[in-house]
Amino acid sequence: MAKIYKFTEEGLKKLQDELENLKTNGRKDIAERIKVARGYGDLSENSEYDDAKNEQAKIEARIVELESMLKNYEIISEDDIALDKVAVGVKVKIFDSDMEEEFTYSIVGSAEADPMNDKISDESPVGKALIGHSVDDEVEVDLGGDKVLFKILAIEKQ
Repeated sequence: MAKIYKFTEEGLKKLQDELENLKTNGRKDIAERIKVARGYGDLSENSEYDDAKNEQAKIEARIVELESMLKNYEIISEDDIALDKVAVGVKVKIFDSDMEEEFTYSIVGSAEADPMNDKISDESPVGKALIGHSVDDEVEVDLGGDKVLFKILAIEKQ
């Protein structure tokens, strides 16, 4: 059974744009790099050619990955989001009792995760632990042997 990817509308658009860019600009640019590298002569000792072919393989693999995700997805609509429990598509404010700090995270599907921008996956240890809990719940999260206690302060729309 194929995995169903969960996306916000913004996340879906971002992946669709990435796919389109790779299919048009990415393929065109790498084809040009390969053409130029071939002009350097003997392909067996041509590092520019090898680099370009490796880059081409990465681009094609990413295209296949994106196409697979975009065949099996579910849109998380703002209208479908209830704010009584943490779920994909919400923003959750938590208090970290160890660090004595507040953090706010958007809970997104794994394909949209971007921890550097406070978007955590529902499959990450923190995301998985928070899912299904409500405001004022205390949630213990195992972070690779260290247990951290979070208190949910607020749940809001993204």
